[in-house]
Amino acid sequence: MLQRQEIRQQVRHLRRALTDEQQAQAAEQLAELALNYAPLTAAQNIALFLSVDGELNTRPLIARLWHLKKTVCLPVLHPFSPGNLLFLRYSPDTPLQTNKLRIPEPPLDIRQLITLDQLDLMMVPLVAFDHAGQRLGMGGGFYDRTLQNWRQHGFLPVGLAHDCQQVDSLPVAEWDVPLPAVMTPSKLWQWE
Repeated sequence: MLQRQEIRQQVRHLRRALTDEQQAQAAEQLAELALNYAPLTAAQNIALFLSVDGELNTRPLIARLWHLKKTVCLPVLHPFSPGNLLFLRYSPDTPLQTNKLRIPEPPLDIRQLITLDQLDLMMVPLVAFDHAGQRLGMGGGFYDRTLQNWRQHGFLPVGLAHDCQQVDSLPVAEWDVPLPAVMTPSKLWQWE
């Protein structure tokens, strides 16, 4: 576990060290790459996240998806099932509130709920990834629980990261869910 914490600290430091200009350029490059990714082109309901702590900025991609009339969803902490996420439609006029993890999320409104079975693509945050598609998250397990049965739900999970978040190999825990694809500003990694 200590090694996982050390990797988290090192990689978070690397991505936070990126300048505003590097962040903006990475966000634009990723949006371009994503819009040429066939599963995203075919998708209608796409789960994304709003970036915090130096994560790759998803807002330029979200704006382009709205322009293409795609449905964008954001994760919301489940109010009755601790450690789990719900996904709600997110539009330009959706108000955001900060949750207990200091992450912006839409207000809980059951009318805006999109179930996992309705999602086509889920673009997930990560702290680090390796050459085998293993993903290291922040340690809360929210996405590990969400991704556990992704094939049965019928959506495709894709990690989003800066190039500097790639490591040689990650220590794997039994609950870790490897990703079939990770997208960085310079490359699409696919394992399936």
